Amino acid sequence: MKDAKSASRTITAVIIGLVLLGLIAAGIAGFFYLSASQKPLDPANKETTKIDVLPGETATMIGDKLEKNHIIKSSDMFKYYLKFNNISNFQAGSYELSPSMTFKQISKSLQEGKVYVPVAFKMNVPEGITIDQIAAIVEKNTSIKAADFEKQVNDPDFVKKMQKKHPKLISDDVFKENIKRPLEGYLYPATYEFTEKNPTIEEIVDKMLTATQDNAFPLWDKYGGIVINEAGTNKRLSFHEFLTFSSLVEREATGLTDRAKIASVFINRMEENPPMPLQTDPTVLYALGRHKEVTYEDDLKVDSPYNTYQNTGLPPGPIATSGKASMESVLNPAQTDYLYFLADSSGKNYFSKTLEEHNKLKAEHIDN
Repeated sequence: MKDAKSASRTITAVIIGLVLLGLIAAGIAGFFYLSASQKPLDPANKETTKIDVLPGETATMIGDKLEKNHIIKSSDMFKYYLKFNNISNFQAGSYELSPSMTFKQISKSLQEGKVYVPVAFKMNVPEGITIDQIAAIVEKNTSIKAADFEKQVNDPDFVKKMQKKHPKLISDDVFKENIKRPLEGYLYPATYEFTEKNPTIEEIVDKMLTATQDNAFPLWDKYGGIVINEAGTNKRLSFHEFLTFSSLVEREATGLTDRAKIASVFINRMEENPPMPLQTDPTVLYALGRHKEVTYEDDLKVDSPYNTYQNTGLPPGPIATSGKASMESVLNPAQTDYLYFLADSSGKNYFSKTLEEHNKLKAEHIDN
């Protein structure tokens, strides 16, 4: 009798063990199946399809649309993913979705009302820098060589291609004979987010031009490019001139408060009869193609249309990137009769109306 009971217990234990093993195996299989189902249907396929989500549509209805349009593999798995992660409250609207997107990306898009793609890297482009410095930043953040970036960005055919994409932004002014770099000053300073580790040069430049179109162009367009000088007369700047003027203020400014005054000095000099040269050192350094802290007397003799010691008016084009503060200062300059300014070693600016006063300040704050 004991042997029978013992055998019965053994059989029961074996059965229970097999059932548990079966459940564990099923759980493991289910886990891997669920994990696999959440992966993109086709990671290499970035082509998007327009998906319309209507008000009141359920997760099942949305999942069916996604499966039907070959965005996901399984509508049921998408529904289980949403339920398991307690995801709901989708925004109605039109979405551009691709088979390369994960369940997480798709669901975030539907919740936020926009396409969600994780950021691969960020690239910061500061104010007051030139294209060769931007090229160095690109090289640091991507697999693109600085020399290759510069070569393509300065290529006339490439610039014309960008002009077709941004016709309001890029005029034929950038192709004039004296222009050193066509897109100098047109690549907006900002922190850029990229969703791919290796964007192309065109993708990077297009993104930066779009930022200029979104930030700088509306500002210029709002005022019609009109600058009111101290005498109360209007001077209209083309967008190219606006970027050029802004870049001078950006490179000369040492603080936010003085930019409008610096702009007023440049305007007052251009309005003199005859016009006074702007005499701003950053244009000399740009003409020389050098980045250095001090401009020497011999540097001022460089033969270049960008040299504002030898030529009156604005240089042929921008000499650097410029931010909104400098742009706004150009369109809203201070109303002064200053014709001179200088900055001491601490960056403090001193403004004056006459050359005599200017030389006195120079002797006091620079020469000594």
